[in-house]
Amino acid sequence: MRFLLFVTFLWAFSFSLIDNYLGEVDSYFAVLSRVVIAGSAMLPFTQIRGVHKELIVGMMCVGALQFGVTYLCLYQSFRFLSAPEVLLFTIMTPVFVTLFDDALNRRFSVPAMAAALLAVLGAGVIRYDGITESGYMLGFVLMQIANASFAAGQVGYKQLVKRYSTNIPPFRFFGYFYLGAIIIILTGYLLFGNLSMMPSTTTQWAVLIWLGLGASAIGSFLWNHGGTKVDAGTLAVMNNAVIPVGLVVNILIWNRDADLVRLTLGASIMILGLVVNRFGSKR
Repeated sequence: MRFLLFVTFLWAFSFSLIDNYLGEVDSYFAVLSRVVIAGSAMLPFTQIRGVHKELIVGMMCVGALQFGVTYLCLYQSFRFLSAPEVLLFTIMTPVFVTLFDDALNRRFSVPAMAAALLAVLGAGVIRYDGITESGYMLGFVLMQIANASFAAGQVGYKQLVKRYSTNIPPFRFFGYFYLGAIIIILTGYLLFGNLSMMPSTTTQWAVLIWLGLGASAIGSFLWNHGGTKVDAGTLAVMNNAVIPVGLVVNILIWNRDADLVRLTLGASIMILGLVVNRFGSKR
């Protein structure tokens, strides 16, 4: 749990940096640079010999899903949705986490699903600002593909580590995660990238380097590693915890306005989800 909490604050701060400094930088280049920097940082630790081939291929698939397909669909959805709508439609990830985990374990966990639905409800209370009447269905579908891909990557990592148990420390094979991600992201950049929107200031490059090393290298590794230490219900709820934490960071650091009543109510519902999952699982 401590890993997930740490990364939640790390990603919340990173989202604020993106919002404040990278608005004029091509999104596909920003993600590509993050993956390249993160992969380069993990490369010296990556072990080649003695690692199951199935584990290597599995890690590449996890990275392709969790980072590649997720961001590709996310950025394409902006063609059909406003920014508030995109943020709203991201809240369904917890449901996919529990569904995929239950499917792979051939069960149905009522406490985990209840926790996931409470996480969605809490995030919805915070995020909902209405939707347009037309043209949003394709964007909604793209966002659900992104949510499902991000969830599948997390659950897939849990299953890989469980199935191919090894004495090799996880950080020694996590580099293959970025190899899978870069294949998808590079394809997306070549197809949709805008060469005229490259970083032009030292601050923008500094933020990209931080996102690569902090959010994408340390953050992605610790998030997936932390996911193996908790049950699916807790992991599901934590997927939406970054929403209230991100708003708090914006309020404290950049003095942004926020509806504190909705923020408090939504966060309380998410915490209730953790409580329901904890006591439901024990029963």
